[in-house]
Amino acid sequence: MRTRIAAAVGAAILTVVASAASPQAQTVDSKGDLAAFDRILQQQHDAWYEEDGAKFAATFTKDADLVTFNGDHLTTREGIAKGMQYYFDKYIDHTQLKDVDQHIRFAGPNMAVIVRTSCQLVPPSTECRPDSLSRNTNVLVKRNGKWLQESFQNTRVVPLP
Repeated sequence: MRTRIAAAVGAAILTVVASAASPQAQTVDSKGDLAAFDRILQQQHDAWYEEDGAKFAATFTKDADLVTFNGDHLTTREGIAKGMQYYFDKYIDHTQLKDVDQHIRFAGPNMAVIVRTSCQLVPPSTECRPDSLSRNTNVLVKRNGKWLQESFQNTRVVPLP
């Protein structure tokens, strides 16, 4: 039996799925964990707007992986910081991120998978540009009571012809 919790998160839609049949899922602190996920997301949004690669990378584990929308593979928190700073300096010019929806699945008490759809906004616009819609998969792990991202895969949404 699966438990589903759906809620509005700002303008985004959130779906949380935990398997009631799994003993691991029963130890998940959904309220506290969801608040931690929100803090991570907010830090990433702030870092993106501030174009701060180190602040963005601070949400990842020391040995994390990040695959960008164009297929670059950034490894380790240090590598993610350097790679994201390069993107901010060369390609990303004062944009903001907007979440469209997200689906959270707890894979146990210390692991969550979040699939999120988002886009880049060019202020002052509040609408997603069709060419900036992306879907990403975030694997988060809890270590020593703290959630961090272990892996992030970003894919540009491109409709089939």
